[in-house]
Amino acid sequence: MRNSRGCSRFTRCLNPAVAVPQDRKRSRKDSSAQLQRDSDTKWNYIYYTAPNMSFSKPAVKRKICDEHRQFQEKWEVQFFFVEHRGIPTCLICTEKVAVHKEYNLKRHYTTRHAEEYAKYQGDERANRVANLKTCLLRQQDFFKKATKENDAAVEASYVVSEMIAKAGKPFTEGEFVKKCILQAASIVCPEKKGQFSNISLSANTVAERISDLSSDIYDQLCEKAKRFSVYSVALDESTDITDTAQLAIYVRGVDDNFEVTEELLTVIPMHGQTTAQEIFHQLCDAIENAGLPWKRFVGITTDGAPSMTGRKNGLEEESVEEAIALHCIIHQQALCSKCLKFDNVMSVVVKCINQIRSRSLKHRRFRALLEEMESEYGDVLYFTEVRWLSRGNILKRFFELRAEVKAFMEKDGVAVTVLSDPKWLMDLAFLVDITHELNVLNKKLQGQGQLVSAAYDNVRAFSAKLMLWKAQLSQTNFCHFPACKALMDAGTPFSGEKYVDAILMLQEEFDHRFADFKTHRATFQIFADPFSFDVQDAPPVLQMELIDLQCNSELRAKFREVSGKADKLGQFLRELPLSFPELSRMFKRTMCLFGSTYLCEKLFSTLNFNKSKYRSVQI
Repeated sequence: MRNSRGCSRFTRCLNPAVAVPQDRKRSRKDSSAQLQRDSDTKWNYIYYTAPNMSFSKPAVKRKICDEHRQFQEKWEVQFFFVEHRGIPTCLICTEKVAVHKEYNLKRHYTTRHAEEYAKYQGDERANRVANLKTCLLRQQDFFKKATKENDAAVEASYVVSEMIAKAGKPFTEGEFVKKCILQAASIVCPEKKGQFSNISLSANTVAERISDLSSDIYDQLCEKAKRFSVYSVALDESTDITDTAQLAIYVRGVDDNFEVTEELLTVIPMHGQTTAQEIFHQLCDAIENAGLPWKRFVGITTDGAPSMTGRKNGLEEESVEEAIALHCIIHQQALCSKCLKFDNVMSVVVKCINQIRSRSLKHRRFRALLEEMESEYGDVLYFTEVRWLSRGNILKRFFELRAEVKAFMEKDGVAVTVLSDPKWLMDLAFLVDITHELNVLNKKLQGQGQLVSAAYDNVRAFSAKLMLWKAQLSQTNFCHFPACKALMDAGTPFSGEKYVDAILMLQEEFDHRFADFKTHRATFQIFADPFSFDVQDAPPVLQMELIDLQCNSELRAKFREVSGKADKLGQFLRELPLSFPELSRMFKRTMCLFGSTYLCEKLFSTLNFNKSKYRSVQI
């Protein structure tokens, strides 16, 4: 655009040196010529000077936060304002002003409150400000208190839900617990009953709380799993009341500090077939979902079922080749005890017990008889084949009550002649003594966090006891067989050959089984006592380090201090120098192995208790 002088505004701005013609009245020809000159001047200026031109940046608008304004205490009395969380707040109407400027506060006070509060002057004005500040703080405390009460109610809901889950109670118990709490609160502290009523314990809420707790525990386990140097799993499968197969998987991992973590990894319902391939796929999914790397997988322990140990289709055949596959040591011990048949004893005992407890009237009469005779026990026990300790317990109870059982059966008109047969009674006494020892061994093998080397030591100790008992029975020595000794003292004849053969059969069964543990016996012995193990029997990769360890008197003294204390063993292993890498790796692999599937069996017992016919609806 051009002005009346025929000069481009843009050109004039760029080049102020362009002269303005004095004569404003030009001819059209002169004006055209001037326009051409102006145009040439403009483009020549731009062409030659544009690369070197610099345009100034527009001014940046200031921000309030850059001004660093501060609240002044005099504004409290002048304008009834205080600073709350960095923002000026009116004490009268609690309205907030965004900027710390005296003008803004004064305008708010003048337009809203000056007419009413201008009359307060001096000490009266200061007291008025103090009262308003107290009211404001009281309001703030009220909301803080309400927030704290809500947080406390939610926390209490989680705590009660956790207790319900640990006790195995139905989720609907939460509502009953809340009623009990409210009744107790109305008596003890009626003024706080409203706070207790805010605790949500409905069935859905309890289910959600337990689900949240379970997810949090699983997340913590996955976080710990990232630090595992090695880990192993124990798994077992059982069927619940709804005929759904449940696969339980436990994991035990060891980190670089030799800290052991043993937790339930998952429980997976299997609605189809429970073949080895299906179980293996479920195991793979569980391990991968938890973020556990396969290269650190060192062991797997199962219950020894065909789907787990089959030569062609077993789960152990599908697992990692370098992993150690173990058959649950408790299951093997229970299978060994089955070689003691003595069907002539068990059939009579079970028949008598069923005869007594088959009818309610007979059962009441028998218990009345025991009470009348002042017996040590008040009843006989049922026999359950699948329970590990059942046979030993019922035999011991029956032996203690044999006189009462005989008297009751004769009184009931069902005479049992073998209860008076000395040979049969001696068989019963021997079976009572040997099954009692087997139960003692079984209890030693149970427990959480038990090391595989300690479990195998108990089995080896029992094998040594069998050799001792065989020699003593051949010499009619009953120092370790109290039931047989009681009958011998009562004049019952004894023939030791029959029972020596039974002990020998049991010993052979123990030697035949536990082959998987015998394979790693040297590793277990090194782990249990590396300072007394013969170096020549150790694997070549451990021999040099084992010699250095046995010659280190300082480490030997520390090991003696923690010897036999499983909880302090990790402390000794953490102090091992870095010059023992192979021994450290072997110790970690041994520590993380499961010796049994005890945890899985314990879980299934809890599962059967929770998923009973009274709590599980079958469709």
